[in-house]
Amino acid sequence: MSWRRLTPGSAAPRCRWTPFCLPSLALFLLAGVVLVEFRGSWSPRSVLRRWEEAAGEQGARGEEASAQPGRRSEAGERRQVTYVRSLKRDRPTARSESAERRGLDCCHTPLLQAKPKSLRWHIKLQPWVSPRHSLEEEAARFLAYISSSQISCANVDEKSLIGNLELTQDPWPVCLDNTFHLAQQIHRRQCRIYSVGLGNGDKHFEVDMAKAGCEVHYFDPSIKEAHIQESEGYWHHRMSIDWRDPNPVIIAQKQRRTTKKLGTIMNEFGHRKIDVLKADMESAEWKILENLILENVIEEIGQLVFAIHLHWPGFEVSGDDSDVVRYWYSLLKELELRSFKLFRSYKNINKPQIFLQKQAFNASSSYILSWVNTQWR
Repeated sequence: MSWRRLTPGSAAPRCRWTPFCLPSLALFLLAGVVLVEFRGSWSPRSVLRRWEEAAGEQGARGEEASAQPGRRSEAGERRQVTYVRSLKRDRPTARSESAERRGLDCCHTPLLQAKPKSLRWHIKLQPWVSPRHSLEEEAARFLAYISSSQISCANVDEKSLIGNLELTQDPWPVCLDNTFHLAQQIHRRQCRIYSVGLGNGDKHFEVDMAKAGCEVHYFDPSIKEAHIQESEGYWHHRMSIDWRDPNPVIIAQKQRRTTKKLGTIMNEFGHRKIDVLKADMESAEWKILENLILENVIEEIGQLVFAIHLHWPGFEVSGDDSDVVRYWYSLLKELELRSFKLFRSYKNINKPQIFLQKQAFNASSSYILSWVNTQWR
């Protein structure tokens, strides 16, 4: 094929393959147009300019929508608005009808957002006293431990804050040293007491703490109403503390008696801290104490006053007698690791002198132990 220069007057060369010339020429011209458009529209400056324009338009639409939340868009759809619920809780989830009629509110402290907590499945058992795993050695270690104070409390209230202790009443000692804050909380009338019981025991401790200005919550599943206000700051609740929350099937049956974990009740009431937890649970205290430790609820308690029962292993505590005593001892050592120090031990000589169904070791079937949390604020 030869090439020759065209002049204005000369004729263009004739294409020998006419069916293919026109489509090829069209494709060539179209590719040129696309290339020019691409280079012009996707240069760095043009991309940045278009991104800024789009961001400005979106911000303007957002401001307009916030000013008019009910306005419909051009497409005819309503803009979705999301609201975030506050975590604060100023009211309990349930109140008795009588309390509502009287305008009473037992639980009014807002619940702050809790810190993330790592939960455990079981406590760490302490080493055996000796390779023999004998009951005598384990019992001797345990009884010596609960009979020895770990910290001194110069101002111990053994008779309750007001009145005299009768011979028929058990002492429930609390530490009122200024070092451990309970006395200041009472003076400020900001102390909170939880008392857990399973029976018709005396209530002198609860009454006197309420008279001193504390907010007292007594949990007893035998009362008829859900919540009863006995006096100013003194409430009875138809609940029982357990080491597990009830099965949803049981909840659906609406049982009159409600059992819940202490952490669940505190969350429902909006309570983050308890100054004193008093408990007399007739051998359920061991599993409840374990639950408080495993779920870190123990860290929110200032003082513990627990009646412990030694006449039988307790609920859901397995193993032979030496295993049981080792488990008891390990629980109390966990308290010590959580900064709880034993400051008073009371051996109840009015109860049967039985240790795991044996009259042995000069032990009583019931003790009242009092701890103070040295890191509690």
